[in-house]
Amino acid sequence: MQSQDINPKEPQNEPVIENKEISIFEALIPIIALVIMLFYNVKFVFGNDALSGSNQFILLLGAAVAAIVGFFNKVSYKQMMEEVAENVKSTTGALLILLMVGALAGTWLISGIIPTMIYYGLQILNPTIFLAACVIICAIISIATGSSWTTSATVGIALIGIGDTLGISLGMTAGAVISGAYFGDKMSPLSDTTNLAPTMAGGELFSHIKYMTITTVPTILVTLLIFIIIGFNIETVGTPNIQDKLTAIDTAFNITPWLFIVPVLVIILIVKKTSPLIALLVGTLLGAIAAIIAQPQIVTSIAGADSLSFNAAYKGVMTAITVDSSVVTSSKELNDLFTSGGMKGMLGTIWLIVCAMVFGGIMDAIGALATISKALLKMFDTVFGLFASTVISCLALNATASDQYLAIVVPGKMYSKAYRKKGLAPENLSRTLEDSGTVTSVLIPWNTCGAYQSGVLGVPVADYFVYAIFNWLSPFTTLLFAALNIKIKQLVKK
Repeated sequence: MQSQDINPKEPQNEPVIENKEISIFEALIPIIALVIMLFYNVKFVFGNDALSGSNQFILLLGAAVAAIVGFFNKVSYKQMMEEVAENVKSTTGALLILLMVGALAGTWLISGIIPTMIYYGLQILNPTIFLAACVIICAIISIATGSSWTTSATVGIALIGIGDTLGISLGMTAGAVISGAYFGDKMSPLSDTTNLAPTMAGGELFSHIKYMTITTVPTILVTLLIFIIIGFNIETVGTPNIQDKLTAIDTAFNITPWLFIVPVLVIILIVKKTSPLIALLVGTLLGAIAAIIAQPQIVTSIAGADSLSFNAAYKGVMTAITVDSSVVTSSKELNDLFTSGGMKGMLGTIWLIVCAMVFGGIMDAIGALATISKALLKMFDTVFGLFASTVISCLALNATASDQYLAIVVPGKMYSKAYRKKGLAPENLSRTLEDSGTVTSVLIPWNTCGAYQSGVLGVPVADYFVYAIFNWLSPFTTLLFAALNIKIKQLVKK
């Protein structure tokens, strides 16, 4: 049975594949092998570079282990490939959305939309509410860019320096930066993890984001409240100096509030339940028009032309949409932020999804996922138990596989049928994957996210762990809502 591309309202269209039922031990062999290989690959060999391709190949090796188990249980090669084909087919919409997200990021950079968000975000700094302001600034930038890593490596570093001059603990500032960065990363349609989670659960992007607000908004509000209280109880010295950053942005871009019209129109389309692909395409095209009108000098520069002409405008915009583009400012830190990979920049995530679908497809074909799902339903008979099991699995994979993407991919594929059998909509699973997989990765020192953030910010994980309030509070929030049965979406309304 397919687990990802099936419309829950049309179960009669779901193809059924009869497999010999394998034991739970056999079903877990590929997962155990996958975790061991990933742990070694990330921990001892590639580290932060594991996502450049080696982790994807490890997923294929895991699929090969699953296929061997299948052969021993007389599952044909043809049957496995048919299941893989159906799995990959089910991700077509998500893959197209990822490509369009890359295109939108490119035009929103060269049009000045993202820099404008950053420009106004930096101006809300105040010594007393500095920590809360860090959360808000990083949240805004991370929503705009879809990347917690980029946010931390650019504005995050600047905020660490400002906090240090104010006499604020580096751990506190780093915790505030990470809390805001991961809130934005989690809620941004430009984020790869935000696209990955609903793909694994069998849901839809904007429905997933809307459903995440139920647990994410209360969590970030509690986080802000705590940082405000901390801010009023610590002594600061001096005032933050951000003028050099503001000057760098203002010099490189034509900053105007009118640029906010584009994201507002896209938000309106999303609220009106327009197809995600259409909304993102409109946002991309509007961004391109805004770039030509508001930033002609940047479009001309990217095109490598001397003056703006139709050909230069076309080349500049198409370059930003499809491949790498960047805008140079007088601030070295901002130069790293004002870069975009366009559609090309999303290919790594697409590669990961395709390899994950190969692994999941073969696991499905040999009956491993059905066996694991059945065992889970026996162990965790209640809805809360299923949510708790998902959270524990995500945390375990973050600690063992050392990668947040795998903490979403493996539990997402493993639990999708269990949620459906409980009559739960895929949004429940995708939200839980993000609440426990995406945000907790940065709390583990040997995870790629923990190693990256601590290295970039220059603050050990142990120092910022307690102050990364949003990150460790998120799993508790999702479990609390599950325990109280708050907004648990069903497949069919009763």
